[in-house]
Amino acid sequence: MSDTNDKVRGSGNEAVGNVKQAVGQVTGNENMEAEGKTQETKGEAQQALGHAKEAIGNAAESLGNAIKGSGH
Repeated sequence: MSDTNDKVRGSGNEAVGNVKQAVGQVTGNENMEAEGKTQETKGEAQQALGHAKEAIGNAAESLGNAIKGSGH
């Protein structure tokens, strides 16, 4: 998965998780609330993975540019 795809899916999972938590709280459904928290956490992890992939890609690109610039 690309870094952008991870971030988008993460945002979606986080949003759906937040909605499930709210619905669970309003309806008194503890299972729904717990499921929402789990999905929110999954979304946060997906976003973090996307950011990490992006940072690694940027670092690799910078290193490549530095090597090209040094004449090697």
